[in-house]
Amino acid sequence: MAKGLRGCLCTMLLLFCAMQELGCWAMQTAGQGPGLGEPGDPALLAGGRVKRGWVWNQFFVVEEYTGTEPLYVGKIHSDSDEGDGSIKYTISGEGAGTIFLIDEITGDIHATERLDREQKTFYTLRAQARDRQTDQLLEPESEFIIKVQDINDSEPRFLEGPYIGSVAELSPVGTSVMQVMASDADDPTYGSSARVVYSVLEGEQHFTVDSKTGVIRTAVADLDRETQDRYEVVIRATDMAGQLGGLSGSTTVTIVVTDVNDNPPRFPQKMYQFSIVETAPVGTAIGRVKAEDSDVGENTDMTYQVKDEEGVEMFKVTTDSNTQEAVITVQKPLDYESKKVHTVVVEALNKFVDPRFVDLGTFRDQTIVRVSVLDVDEPPEFRPPSNLLEVQEDAHVGSVVGVVTALDPDTANHPVRYAIDRSTDAERIFDIDAKTGAIVTGKVLDRETAGWHNITVLAMEADNHSQVSRASLRIRILDVNDNPPELATPYEAAVCEDAKPGQLIQTISVVDRDEPQSGHRFYFTLAPEATNNHHFSLLDIQDNTAAVHTQRMGFNRQEQDVYLLPILVVDSGPPALSSTGTLTIRVCGCDSTGAIQSCNSTAYVVSATLSPGALIALLVCVLILVVLVLLILTLKRHHKSHLTSEDDEDMRDNVIKYNDEGGGEQDTEAYDMSALRSLYDFSEIKAGDGGGGPGEGGPGRNPASELHALPQWVQSPDLDFSVFRDYICRKVEQADEDLSVPPYDSFQTYAFEGSDSPVPSLSSINTWSSGSEQDFSYLGGWGPRFRQLAALYAGRRGDEDCEES
Repeated sequence: MAKGLRGCLCTMLLLFCAMQELGCWAMQTAGQGPGLGEPGDPALLAGGRVKRGWVWNQFFVVEEYTGTEPLYVGKIHSDSDEGDGSIKYTISGEGAGTIFLIDEITGDIHATERLDREQKTFYTLRAQARDRQTDQLLEPESEFIIKVQDINDSEPRFLEGPYIGSVAELSPVGTSVMQVMASDADDPTYGSSARVVYSVLEGEQHFTVDSKTGVIRTAVADLDRETQDRYEVVIRATDMAGQLGGLSGSTTVTIVVTDVNDNPPRFPQKMYQFSIVETAPVGTAIGRVKAEDSDVGENTDMTYQVKDEEGVEMFKVTTDSNTQEAVITVQKPLDYESKKVHTVVVEALNKFVDPRFVDLGTFRDQTIVRVSVLDVDEPPEFRPPSNLLEVQEDAHVGSVVGVVTALDPDTANHPVRYAIDRSTDAERIFDIDAKTGAIVTGKVLDRETAGWHNITVLAMEADNHSQVSRASLRIRILDVNDNPPELATPYEAAVCEDAKPGQLIQTISVVDRDEPQSGHRFYFTLAPEATNNHHFSLLDIQDNTAAVHTQRMGFNRQEQDVYLLPILVVDSGPPALSSTGTLTIRVCGCDSTGAIQSCNSTAYVVSATLSPGALIALLVCVLILVVLVLLILTLKRHHKSHLTSEDDEDMRDNVIKYNDEGGGEQDTEAYDMSALRSLYDFSEIKAGDGGGGPGEGGPGRNPASELHALPQWVQSPDLDFSVFRDYICRKVEQADEDLSVPPYDSFQTYAFEGSDSPVPSLSSINTWSSGSEQDFSYLGGWGPRFRQLAALYAGRRGDEDCEES
């Protein structure tokens, strides 16, 4: 159908152009060149004749031409053309030679391509007329325009889609929802090709659209979001002002119905039941209930409240902002024995109410919540809850301080037993009767040591000690006047030798550890032993202080430099207690202004202070003394050590020690036996043995005094071993008799030769008596190397036997 319409339009345009050509409209181009005949133009002839110019028709070409032949556009013609073919017409510019072709002889212009006005609306070209023979310009070059004639070939289009709008539910009829706009690419200045009108294709039951502006409005007033929250409306746009043959386009508009608070909350049930144990603490959540609301968003926000008085007192309702549920919690302790079932009325109401819909009904609802209290075995309860007890500090051990009472709240009413938490009374100052709850003193009380005691009393069921209650008790110890007053400090006063009678020496105050309820009141007098005192007087100032004054003219510290004044202090009781304190008064020398200079024993006021230089000098002196003492002790110890080393000199210092083992009897070059033979002058030793007492070299003489230097002598071929036997026997005898010194060996010490050696030690260090019990006969079996040693010990054994006999 659209193709047929286009064909008709093309035919009509062609007829219109032909009529224009037959009419031969002549035009002169304005402002194109010298051929236009403007005043002053040199082209004007002298006789006033106007130069010939261009003559052609207006040029239009219809778009979307679908014919097989080139489309005739128009003709250009010069008035100088006599039709003899002497003029050649040419064109240049946009599309010349490609889109538009010209007949050089006739000046006819044809379009060879299909044109689209929506892409290009006109073409600008230039025309020339030349002499065919000379190629000279006969007319000035002229510019002309070929306009593309529009046809209705573009349908309206919705370029801003997809469209989504919204409208509140229950909006009145005619409420604007949104606006849609369609655009048409056809020429709006030519015909009605671009005149668009709007209409509703789908959804006209609920919405309308303005045919000119495209504004969508509601068509009904009962849009309900809870019924349908979204509508798909199809809008159509038609050009040609909606006339027959116009082109059209459509779009789908999504319209969302927004919510308003037009639905009240409703509880799905009229009664809810919950249960909770009676021991549940305050704040425990019992359960949750929720009212339903068909609205969405903030229109579903609601609050809950308890409506009945009983429920308000025992329970609390809060709103969970996330789930919009009512949370029921315990507000006061529950008691199964008092009430087993509680009834609570809970009301739900919208938080935001739209006044436009108040006439729809009340936006609230109520439900009943039944709470059943479950019985549990509860611990005893203290009654009454008083926690302050008082007792006199002079109460005897076992005196009753007070009685606590606890009862089992359960129906069974089990007997209760009492105890004191010893972590709060570690010293066991108080005791409690397990059955009666009477609290008694367990030790002597002293308010001055501890004026308050905080203890915890336990009450438990007699047959179930896991059910325990605790009560904190404060016990105040009441004061009893059991501490006498005492002087605040050991007072010492000073009096000048030239003091006058009535001069104030010292003000006396006292302290008392007691705290009577009426306050302290003290009385001051001189003690009875000071009644004969004529030197000083005591004045009670009546404010718990007393003043000491001089009673005579002048004092002489040469006669008496210290006075002791006994003062008797008495409190107000009851009973009245007293104590005697002594005031020490020193007689001191004073200057003319009364300032104390010095007293007999010490300087009373003026304190001797040392300068830093004096202190340093004193420390240096002390350090020098310490160094001197240490030096003396060191020298003395060194001298004593030297004497001791000389006294301890003995045979061991002269023993020649060989660390290698000899070759036996055949080895006569390994040892120099002359060193041992020349140790002593044995003739002198033997002569000395025959003397009398110890002073004469008898057996009691110190062997160290008999030592001499070791002379060297030539070895004798005759070996006499009896000398060694005698010497060894004598040394052993001396060592055995003197038990205060360790025995000394005079023999060469042989080192241990290995773990597998069967030979025992040869040392005589274990010999404690002259009659040794060791048998050295086994030495004879050691071979030729030890034959000499075996003969030596065997011979010694025989000598000892002789001496014993």
